[in-house]
Amino acid sequence: MNNNCPTAACSRSWSISEDSLKRYVHFASENCIQELLSASDSNRFGNGSDGWKVLNDLDNNGVEISKRRSGSLHTFRSRRLLKSVSPQQFITVANAIDAAKQWDSDLVEARYIKDLEDNLSIIRLRFGENSKPLFRNREFIVYERRETMEDGTLVVAVASLPKEIAAGLHPKQNNSIRGLLLQSGWVVEKLEDDSCMVTYVVQLDPAGWVPKCFVNRLNTKLVMIIENLRKIAQACPINPEK
Repeated sequence: MNNNCPTAACSRSWSISEDSLKRYVHFASENCIQELLSASDSNRFGNGSDGWKVLNDLDNNGVEISKRRSGSLHTFRSRRLLKSVSPQQFITVANAIDAAKQWDSDLVEARYIKDLEDNLSIIRLRFGENSKPLFRNREFIVYERRETMEDGTLVVAVASLPKEIAAGLHPKQNNSIRGLLLQSGWVVEKLEDDSCMVTYVVQLDPAGWVPKCFVNRLNTKLVMIIENLRKIAQACPINPEK
């Protein structure tokens, strides 16, 4: 141990090589991708037995919201059929930075820390003191992986790095709380007539002192960003080469 730095700080920060970081993120993101694909397939007709509970039939925007217990924090899922929106249109805005902008307008920093591969990046998201309680003075160090499955389904997996690895890549600021995006991401399935079925999954632990029941209530609101991103995607031009 380096005696020139505080013991607590040293014990919570790991120095990791880029190859080791890449191996870890590949492993973690592959698990996240499989979880997302499973969530998009399960309970498709409301009769699943894998723990998902539908919270509404369909709201005015046509979004189905479900939840599944995962320890003290629930995992939430939203699903919507998007007509006249191609997977390529939607996937251009289904990323960690654009999603964070929809979570909270007081996002004060969103930037790429490191690109590990063309489809694999490390991102920092930082929210200000005027943000909602779930995000106030919080930051998240996340990976983002984008994959196209053999059947053409597009998947974007986003989740936090372990705090020790995140601290080694980007030391936490004194006035911020480092939250954990335990899992999140998008599954976009191509349908006929240039439409798509979109599934979004999120499980968030903001850390710090926030009652778990409050976190679970706000998590239900996070999955509604699917409607906001639909509007942005519809305004995106379709690339004829895709």
